[in-house]
Amino acid sequence: MRVYVPLTLHGLAEAHKAGQLGPAPLDAYAVTPALREWYVSDDTEELEYAALGQAALGSLRKLAAEPQAPRRRVVVAVDVPDGAVTVDPDRGPDWSAFGEVRLEASVPLKKAAAVHVDAGDAEEDVAAAAAALGAADQGDDDAQFTVDGAEDHELMWFGVQEIPNLI
Repeated sequence: MRVYVPLTLHGLAEAHKAGQLGPAPLDAYAVTPALREWYVSDDTEELEYAALGQAALGSLRKLAAEPQAPRRRVVVAVDVPDGAVTVDPDRGPDWSAFGEVRLEASVPLKKAAAVHVDAGDAEEDVAAAAAALGAADQGDDDAQFTVDGAEDHELMWFGVQEIPNLI
């Protein structure tokens, strides 16, 4: 199963140093039944892209909690056995939780398929989105517009061997 682990650049540096994503449990995103229902598509690539987008929002939440981190969203795509992932069936209908899963064990970084990171030109919009996230969660439409501005930036794809250059 492909899962998407949201991080910050600091978190990516720590994972690189440790050689693993962890410690467990780790919050991640994947194509879950709830995500399929919410996204209303049978196209696997579209669903994977939606899970990546949910993980990018998860990374934005980490950035909001870590003000000293560079303002770039980071998502690591890893392949894990289906049994390594759990879905919380009691999770409410919060759209930001669609696709959310939990990894019960640390994942060796060598299992990563790719790293997705914002380009430098996204930093201003990502910084504004991270600052507006709390207000957007409270229903502020202007703040939500700002958060959506970060989503206008596509995450770039990098191979795992490029992590040292990213950090």
